[in-house]
Amino acid sequence: MNDESVALRASTGCSDAPVLRERGQREVFCGLTSIVWLHRAMPDAFFLVVGSRTCAHLLQSAAGVMIFAEPRFGTAILEEQDLAGLADANAELDRVVAEVIARRPGLRHLFLVGSCPSEVIKLDLARAAERLTARHGPAVRVLYYSGSGIETTFTQGEDACLAAIVPTLPETDALQLLVVGAMPDIVEDQARRLLSGLGLPAVAVLPSRAESGPVAVGPGTVVMAVQPFLGDTCAALRRRGATILPAPFPFGEEGTTAWLRAAASAFGVAPDRFAAVTDAPRARARRAIAAQAAPLRGRSVFFLPDSQLEIPLARFLTRECGMTAIEVGTPFLHRELAGPDLALLPAGPRISEGQDVDRQLDRVRADRPDLTVCGLGLANPLEAEGLATKWSIELVFSPVHFYEQAGDLAGLFARPLRRRALLQAGGRT
Repeated sequence: MNDESVALRASTGCSDAPVLRERGQREVFCGLTSIVWLHRAMPDAFFLVVGSRTCAHLLQSAAGVMIFAEPRFGTAILEEQDLAGLADANAELDRVVAEVIARRPGLRHLFLVGSCPSEVIKLDLARAAERLTARHGPAVRVLYYSGSGIETTFTQGEDACLAAIVPTLPETDALQLLVVGAMPDIVEDQARRLLSGLGLPAVAVLPSRAESGPVAVGPGTVVMAVQPFLGDTCAALRRRGATILPAPFPFGEEGTTAWLRAAASAFGVAPDRFAAVTDAPRARARRAIAAQAAPLRGRSVFFLPDSQLEIPLARFLTRECGMTAIEVGTPFLHRELAGPDLALLPAGPRISEGQDVDRQLDRVRADRPDLTVCGLGLANPLEAEGLATKWSIELVFSPVHFYEQAGDLAGLFARPLRRRALLQAGGRT
């Protein structure tokens, strides 16, 4: 074990910091939003939202779908007669599912995604999924999860989706690393190259691309998450016999190195091999971060709760980009998954869990941070008050994991400050 890994393990950072738990008015996207990136990561799946026209407009707007496109998601519209109980919604659902499957012979999974309207009228989509799987299986498995804004924030939709898949995975006793969390193809390919270079016996990714083959799970499976909002998925995998390996999330050079080192330690990779695989990309990542982070050094940042990415991103900004965190809010603090990043986060910021929008906005206005990371609905009002903001949702849609994206990640935070500096300079001329 080298001096660096000893220092990482010895750090306690914010592990023992008091947590301000807030329960009040929320301002978040619903879990349906996750379909926009999940349908790209799962090319053999179809996402059928059982909801209203509002749900359909949300997805079309978020995904930028043109009118002549036929994406792998859609909405089974609940009309007024469905909501009033005047029609058999299940019969219409059966018809729509049969039509989707007939038009798409390559489907392996069809997800019935619950929404606020389907939750309100108590439409039993879990039972509908069982009925439709019996009718259309084994070629197509119909699964259910809730993306309702009543129950979920926008990243929890992915957690609910992957947790629904886990009970259907085949059993294996093979020793393997299972990487959990949707990533853009280019990022997943980079992660696989790094892990392959370390010589791990087998690596699988959930959700899996069609060409990667089906994922199996069992007592020989070691699970590492790349997203901090996958608590239910990790719990489901543990129930299947897998071991969850917590580590700092692979954001930035330090986080990526710590994540890879945890995997290497679990599989007995020799230190010299680890260094041979990681030294060059680590150096590139450090240079890329340095080139982007100049506007961030010495600045303050305030995270409003939105995605559960807040703690690892605050660790990245404070330790690798020279920022000071005033408050780090997160919708839910999962101690097992976020603990390693929380331990590395320098002591000092307020740590808050949950949301009470008015109280949190009062603190933002009192603290006047240089950068506020928040949801879309809060960004424009804060900008109008003279505060620079970063949309948190962009950090889920953008490639930000592992070494080759480290500079881009710093750049995403630096961009609002550069833009504000240019506008202020223009105003003085």
